[in-house]
This record gives sequence, C-alpha cells and structure tokens, in this order.
Amino acid sequence: MQLTDKVSIITGAAGGIGFGIAKRFVAAGGKVAIADINMDAARKAAAEFGEDRAMAVEMDVTSEAAVNAGVKTVADRWGRIDVLVSNAGVQIVHPVEQFPFDAWKKMLAIHLDGAFLTSKAVLPYMYEQGSGSIIFQGSVHSKLASALKAPYVTAKHGLLGLARVIAKEGGEKGVRANVICPGFVRTPLVDKQIPEQAENLGISEEEVVNDIMLGGTVTKEFTTIEDVAEIALLFAAFPSAALTGQSLLVSHGWCME
Repeated sequence: MQLTDKVSIITGAAGGIGFGIAKRFVAAGGKVAIADINMDAARKAAAEFGEDRAMAVEMDVTSEAAVNAGVKTVADRWGRIDVLVSNAGVQIVHPVEQFPFDAWKKMLAIHLDGAFLTSKAVLPYMYEQGSGSIIFQGSVHSKLASALKAPYVTAKHGLLGLARVIAKEGGEKGVRANVICPGFVRTPLVDKQIPEQAENLGISEEEVVNDIMLGGTVTKEFTTIEDVAEIALLFAAFPSAALTGQSLLVSHGWCME
C-alpha cells in the first residue's frame, strides 16, 4: 500500500495516534498536513518530516470557519486533497447524572461536529478530482459501551452513521469513507483516564488497566499507535470502492464481529 504524492489532512496530528498516522503516511510516500489546535506543536511535528512532505495547519475542528480556512490552505499549497483522517479527540469521564452539560457538548463538538465539518470541507475537492478517502477515528466504543463515557460512546457510535452516509453519497464520485475502531492505545489521553476511572469506580489503577482496559483482550496488551496507523494506511490507499462504509476493529480481540 502506497500513497505516492497523495495529500492527506490529519486532525489532532501534533502528537499521539495522529502523529503516528502522519509518520506512516509519509513513509508510504505521502504528503501530510498536520492539523491541530496547537500550532506550535503542529509546526514542531511537521518539521520532523521536512517542508516537501509536511505542513502545519492551525485548526479548531469545532469551528466551521477555521476548518474551511485550514482545508483551503492545504489545497492551495498542494493542489489536491486525497485523504482526510478525522482524528482529533479528547476524553472526559463522569457518571451520566453528574456529567456537566458543557462537557457533554464539548465532547460531541470535537468528535462528531469535527468529523462532519472536516468532511464537508474536503468533499468538494475530492468530488472535483473524482477520488478520495475519508477516515474517522472511531473506537471499540463505536460498538460497545463503557461506564462513565456517555458522550464519547455516543459520538463514536455516531461516526459509523456519518461514514456510511458519506460512503453512499460519495460512491459514484470516487470517494470512500471508513472508520477505524481501536481498543485502548497507551497515549496521554488514556493515561489520564486511569486515575480518573479508579476514583470514579472505587478501584485501584492496576485494576482499571488489567480488568477494564485489557480484561477483554486475548493477549492482555494495549493496541499500539503503529497498529492503528497500519489500518489507516489500508483505508487510505485501498484501490477500489470495495472497501467503503466499513469499520475495522483493532483491539486485540476485545471486541469481535
């Protein structure tokens, strides 16, 4: 699977999974736009790949104006947009009855509105060139539910529906849409959850890791950034519409279909 000179926009790519996907795409010959709300971090990340392969783009995925401006910047520089990876995300955990409404709205805005706004912005470019791949960063929580994660589970379920609609609408125009559904990946986002869940559930941090995060896996291992990046490359580079409107679990067997 190669992305020779293909142009990808990856949101939340200044670090973590997004950066890992960018790294894999560059290794496959692609050009990447590191889109992130933290422009300093985006510039630092892009510098690792060189000016001919990467650019930094400031983007708040909850702002339509910011998304449209960022996408236009990429298209103006490189003349096309071949792949969107909607990856930006945060995590906030509370029981439903204690979940602040502002936090609920923030979670849905970043995960779900962000996927919608970035897709809406890139689709005209993809339709004009007759090809494109949209990839949403879902989760095992696109399929299952966990306590304390009401907006996260809701948003990740919603990404499946949005991807399928885009797949239906974009099929005859050469655009595919798919969802990656990882298990727990050991990133700062997950590390932050460990003490929070331990406190909310009244258990130890070791129990959170071994029983809640890894208890359902077949190997008791975290999914890696590299695991997720390989699936992103598969979805980005797949040569036909045979693979569209789909979701792929990358979870060490935690969830099976």
